[in-house]
This record gives sequence, C-alpha cells and structure tokens, in this order.
Amino acid sequence: MTLLIDTYLPRYDVRSAHELEVHASADATYRAARALDISRSLPVMALFAIRGIPHFLTGKVRPSRSFTLQTALEAGFVILEESPPNFIVLGSVGRFWRPDSGMVPIAADDFYGFDTPGFAKAVMTLGVKPRDEDTSLLTTETRVHCTDPSARRKFLLYWRAIGPFSGLIRHLMLNEVKRTAEGGVR
Repeated sequence: MTLLIDTYLPRYDVRSAHELEVHASADATYRAARALDISRSLPVMALFAIRGIPHFLTGKVRPSRSFTLQTALEAGFVILEESPPNFIVLGSVGRFWRPDSGMVPIAADDFYGFDTPGFAKAVMTLGVKPRDEDTSLLTTETRVHCTDPSARRKFLLYWRAIGPFSGLIRHLMLNEVKRTAEGGVR
C-alpha cells in the first residue's frame, strides 16, 4: 500500500497508519469495507457530529443518519483509484483547519498536480491483503501534505488537536469492518 499511496502523495506532513487481521477472505473483507456505514459506531458519529457542527449551522451539510463512502464522496472526497478486492484510494483538498473544512471539489485527474497555496491535500487508502483463503490483513493509511508553509503551520496546529481522534476513528472503522466481514451481528 505504501507504493500505491506514494503515487498520489509521496511527500507528506503527517502520516497515520493502522492494520487489523480479519478472519475472513479478502473478498468478504473488501466488500465489508466498501459497504461500511460508520454511523453504526456511536463514538465515531459523536466525533463526526462535533466536527460537523459548523457545517450544519451554515447549512452546507444536511444531517444524515448514515455515513458511507457515498456520504464521503458527497462531502468532497474523490476516488483516486480502486481495485477490488485489494484497495481503494480516496483524496480530498481543503483547508481542514477551518471550521467548515474548506474542502474544494477536485477531479481525480487533477489531484496529483494540485499545488494552490493555502491548502492541504489528503489521501486515505483502505487495503486488503489476503493471508490465506480465510484470513486477510485490513490496512489504512492517511497522509496529508500542505501546499505552503502557512498552510502547514495551520494544519499542524489543527492536527495536534484532532490527530488522536482521527486515529481513533480509523481504529473503530477497522473494527467495524472486521466485525461485519467475520459475520458479527451488532
């Protein structure tokens, strides 16, 4: 996955990676990841709700009872590459330190070359590596690169506050995928 994410964001200011063994086939794990609705996790939704307060107040985002890949795409993420059942790569551009995230719509083809000052580019991969027929390794890596020193200072200050919560969200997401792929019922 590192080589893949290097294609989109070889240089970065922050990086966060997590992995979890899943007792399910790579195909079942990928399907569970692709269909993930993280609104099933109350801690994740609480964190998203806190982060989303400015969006709701400005009317830019309507409250939703679910948070799926489609919800993320509607919020400004873009699929940069996908190869089922192995990986999906998402990207976004914004001023994430602002209360409204300052996300700007961007086409997948324009992501790599985006270098407008004052922004940050984020890439998140979700990968599934088969270990054998019934076991797979579920991984996620997030990288963020800022386009200039001013954006970097703002983002790093923001990341100091939210970085641990971002890691917690990734951990909870992986556990939800594992539970679903393994056939767990909540």
